[in-house]
Amino acid sequence: MPAYIVVDLEVLDRERYESYKLLVSPTLESYSGRFLVRGGKVETLEGGWSPERFVILEFPSVEKARAWWDSPEYEKAKIIRQETARSRIILVEGV
Repeated sequence: MPAYIVVDLEVLDRERYESYKLLVSPTLESYSGRFLVRGGKVETLEGGWSPERFVILEFPSVEKARAWWDSPEYEKAKIIRQETARSRIILVEGV
């Protein structure tokens, strides 16, 4: 069953955040992850949720998603993201 990592970001340091964007893509390949949404325009249809930057990653399973999240390949990029943005991130199983 597929799994998705859903990310709502507020970028605080745009210049340094660009290095995160360059580092993260190569870390996904060996975990069969891919971007479904990566920072496109967001339109609020209902409620007060209005993310500045929105990302959805797809993985073939929860196990693959967690393995990527905890991987040494992603560690450096994760640290940069944590230093340059406020993040709200969830892992959800697909159907």
